[in-house]
Amino acid sequence: MKIGFIGLGIMGKPMAINLAKAGYEVLGSDHHQEHVQALVDAGGKAADNATIAKEADVLITMLPNSPQVKDVMLGTDNLADKMHAGQIYIDCSSISPVASKEVAAALAEKGIEMLDAPVSGGEPKAIDGSLSFMVGGRKEVFDQCKPILEKMGHSVVWCGAVGAGNTTKLANQVIVAANITAVAEGFMLAKMAGVDPNTVYQAIRGGLAGSTVMDAKGPMMLSGNTDPGFRIDLHIKDLNNAIETAHACGAPLPVTAEVMEMMEYLHFHGCGKMDHSALAKYYENLTGASLSEK
Repeated sequence: MKIGFIGLGIMGKPMAINLAKAGYEVLGSDHHQEHVQALVDAGGKAADNATIAKEADVLITMLPNSPQVKDVMLGTDNLADKMHAGQIYIDCSSISPVASKEVAAALAEKGIEMLDAPVSGGEPKAIDGSLSFMVGGRKEVFDQCKPILEKMGHSVVWCGAVGAGNTTKLANQVIVAANITAVAEGFMLAKMAGVDPNTVYQAIRGGLAGSTVMDAKGPMMLSGNTDPGFRIDLHIKDLNNAIETAHACGAPLPVTAEVMEMMEYLHFHGCGKMDHSALAKYYENLTGASLSEK
């Protein structure tokens, strides 16, 4: 099977490499040629977008947001016009469910199936192939493509029709953002009250407050490590999509809106490219106290 992969960034590059290592013929495209070369070194091939659209049995995209996906599929590149009946398009980007449905409708007119399959797990899990996939689309198409997704992730769950994958991802991002904020807020409470946040972390991580988010992001806050696994700017994008979706269906997201404003503050103060665990810096800026020794 020939798989095309467009978008070899922080997430897309290791995902495509894992497919190549699994034995698939992978054609890759990206604006950064060094990313394409990394795929080639892993056994993949370089190709332009038009060639990928024409030749791939399955076309996968991993792009920043809805405008980029729509531009590639329906706009400037118009890959939908270059594809043919029988192909499958899998969009792993985290975008608006409305945009997913728009692209799917255009492809359906040509007999092309689509799955929206955003991921969770960040760069480390993309590298080791243990991402979580949330997938929307026809169940028969999902079943056909599940083995492909399982080469990149350990959890591959069908969530419903097209758009359901991205709706699930937005719910995930809302929960993650609120959880990171709560961890930072709790640690700062301990710090300001004279208790070592490291001790608090060890004391509570095995109880009800413990979470995957706390274990992944708490140590980063406590060590001052802001190297991005998932950037604040990308999380802002996801929360914007969540709020727009909520406005369309009448869902209340007051906590999400507050956390997004905190992230916007950090973006304005030069932290947008930092890991989203840098939400701790919002509290550090307010209090003048530091959670880490750095």
